[in-house]
Amino acid sequence: MAEIELPNPEELEEKIKNTFSKKVALFTSIYAVILAICALGGNNSMKEMLLAQQEASNQWAYYQAKNIREYLYRIEKDRLETQLVERGDTMKPAVLKTYREKLQKVTDETARLAKDKEGISEEAKKQEHERDINRAKDPYFDFGEALLQIAIVMSSVSIISNSRQAFIFSIASASIGALLTLNGFTLLVQIPFMH
Repeated sequence: MAEIELPNPEELEEKIKNTFSKKVALFTSIYAVILAICALGGNNSMKEMLLAQQEASNQWAYYQAKNIREYLYRIEKDRLETQLVERGDTMKPAVLKTYREKLQKVTDETARLAKDKEGISEEAKKQEHERDINRAKDPYFDFGEALLQIAIVMSSVSIISNSRQAFIFSIASASIGALLTLNGFTLLVQIPFMH
């Protein structure tokens, strides 16, 4: 009769442990890829937020400069109108014509500056809106990044300790981190404490 060799239980246990370690290592590499994407999204979100804030500040400074110029033209317009009322009857026709031409130029320039300010204001508000969107995205990336880092640590702990509970915890942490990362890109869900 042929002898049947039974596998050594220690060898089977080692093989099972090795399979578990490989699976956890694969999951850990997936966590690392998602973490890299999350970090990239967070960095881009922060850069875009700062850039939009800077551009909004520049637009508001430009708006203020136009506003000051408009105010100065209004003062000049009031001065010319007052002089025309006070001395208009006593002015020579050539001087009166010059005053009226200056008054028309100042009036036209005041209207032009007021119209320019509207476009500048709209652009500044657009940049502020862009800043606010990127500010809203940032916490999702931050929390997602933290949870993905925790997932990587817990999966490493699960390999060392051969603990399935630690591995399940890492999957849960990575899943939440991945969802937060996805939400950071899309802003589909507004989580109240994140704003």
